[in-house]
Amino acid sequence: MTLSILDGRPELKRKIYEVAEVAGYLWQKGWAERNGGNITVNITEYVDDAMRSLPALSAPVAIGLTLPHLKGNWFYCKGTNRRMRDLARAPMDNGSIIRITDDCAHYEIVAEKPVKPTSELPSHLAVHNDFVERGVDYKASVHTHPIELVAMSHTDKFLKKDVLSNLLWSMIPETKAFCPRGLGIVPYRLPGSLALAEATIAELQDYDVVMWEKHGVFAVGPDVLEAFDQVDVLDKSARIYMCARSMGFEPDGMTSAQMKEMSVAFNLPK
Repeated sequence: MTLSILDGRPELKRKIYEVAEVAGYLWQKGWAERNGGNITVNITEYVDDAMRSLPALSAPVAIGLTLPHLKGNWFYCKGTNRRMRDLARAPMDNGSIIRITDDCAHYEIVAEKPVKPTSELPSHLAVHNDFVERGVDYKASVHTHPIELVAMSHTDKFLKKDVLSNLLWSMIPETKAFCPRGLGIVPYRLPGSLALAEATIAELQDYDVVMWEKHGVFAVGPDVLEAFDQVDVLDKSARIYMCARSMGFEPDGMTSAQMKEMSVAFNLPK
């Protein structure tokens, strides 16, 4: 019987199965068509000496940029061309554990199979490099395609700074409470491009969820469940707004005074 790298490492196993759990949610919600979306989680703190001594399953692969703050870091990430529904069912067959090499410009696949990571890995790693540089204790990044939020990005009306944040906050109090930093906006960039990564990193200085115009969202958090939760509450607000519009009226939403009261009562930013 072949042992898994997760055997005897309960905390590592728990973190990877949290990714599998979220992958299932993304598929069930219709946010992960075909192989759409990506998840990358920094698992360095769960790596022991025995793991560090494991041989690589691949030759070093160039990331395409140098990430000086990720030296020796380890990540679990969805495989390229792999479906979220399959990741949910079998995370070690449809994802990769990788380590960043000492030159900070390459990665090696370590376990469990030589599954090539997501094609958007460079942009995800660039975000994680920024977290480490700034001392931000965020370990997870999630990219997905929430239907209602993407639909709202197809008009300039909602692409001005904080317009969509304020609208979504006003739909239900929980959105302001659970996504207090709101939704940043990145105008359309080529998917997977360095330009998209740079624009996303800039928005993540002020937001934990970033809308990629006509594409999807990129969410970050201390763990993958918290990153997912923020997208979930934002998209619920978008559905409430669209439901009201489909009933023939523009929803009033909470007033500015009511949202300010929320911020004060729960010590929220902004």
